[in-house]
Amino acid sequence: MYDTAALIQTLSIWFLPLLFAITLHEAAHAWVSFQYGDSTAFLLGRVSLNPIKHVDPVGTIAVPLTMLLLQTPWIFGWAKPVPVNIRNIDNPRVSLALIALAGPAANFVMAFLWALAFKLGLYLYMQDNTTYALWLVQTAKVGVFFNIVLAIFNLLPIPPLDGGKVVECCLPYNLSRIYADLEPYGFLILLALIFTGVISPLIGPPIMYLSQILLNI
Repeated sequence: MYDTAALIQTLSIWFLPLLFAITLHEAAHAWVSFQYGDSTAFLLGRVSLNPIKHVDPVGTIAVPLTMLLLQTPWIFGWAKPVPVNIRNIDNPRVSLALIALAGPAANFVMAFLWALAFKLGLYLYMQDNTTYALWLVQTAKVGVFFNIVLAIFNLLPIPPLDGGKVVECCLPYNLSRIYADLEPYGFLILLALIFTGVISPLIGPPIMYLSQILLNI
């Protein structure tokens, strides 16, 4: 049986960092795509900091919530993918790589901002030990960790992750087409890496290292 009060507290701490990490990741893709001449995402309202514009009911809510309740080693999710029309973009190989990198870059920026919130929460908690200050400390710590997880996870060179798209853009055309053909199997590859425990030694050390650096600023 779940302790309802403890569950509500846990969800309140995880919800905001998770929501903004996932949705603003996609907003960054949309914004950079618009900068390089593709207005597809802009016309769909995706160049926006409003998380509602990017929420996917399954990937943003159902999957992370289920993983949180099941206490899985890793929690991940996704928002609605940002559509990019390659015909609207000059020098598409370079531009598409930069559009892909925009998502993880946004997560690194958010991790830094959450680290500042963590320091503010610690300061406030040392002043008066309020529940609100403790909530900010805990939420900000989750914000740092989850954004670092999402950034590094997405940089894995597996299509359709951002790292896979960057690799695809860097390969010679013939090889890039072969590499892109792996995309339908990418999700299965990721699930296999997660549930076999292979992914932990791959991304665990850099996640912990970067998280500690930010929290100790």
